[in-house]
Parts: sequence; structure tokens; C-alpha cells
Amino acid sequence: MAHNPTAPQGPDGQHDPAGSTQMFRAFVDEGAPQGQRQAAAPAGPRIGLIVGVVVAVAVVAAVAWLALG
Repeated sequence: MAHNPTAPQGPDGQHDPAGSTQMFRAFVDEGAPQGQRQAAAPAGPRIGLIVGVVVAVAVVAAVAWLALG
């Protein structure tokens, strides 16, 4: 691994493996308020997924019915 002089250093001068994780979390949480770290997922894509699964099951059932009937 390449030497990064800006990487967090532990008390003994060695690379701190948790430092990059802490910096990533700080970057991700930077824009989110403290009380709302996870945004609510919109209902649109979830409904589309459910409808898609129901249609796929119906198509498979129709093909099986025609093949066996």
C-alpha cells in the first residue's frame, strides 16, 4: 500500500485502520442532520418492483398452464 502522509496516524506513528472509516462516515453524514441519518425511501420504486414481481409470476404461471394443459 502506498504511503499517504495525510492518513490518520495512531499513537505509535503507525497507520490507523479505523481512521479512513471514520473519515468516510464523517463525509457521508456531513449533509444529514443528526436526527435523520437515513432518508425515507420513496414508495414509487417499491410499488413498481411489487407490480413487476406479480406480473412475472403471472406470466410464468400462464406459460406453465399452457405447457401442461
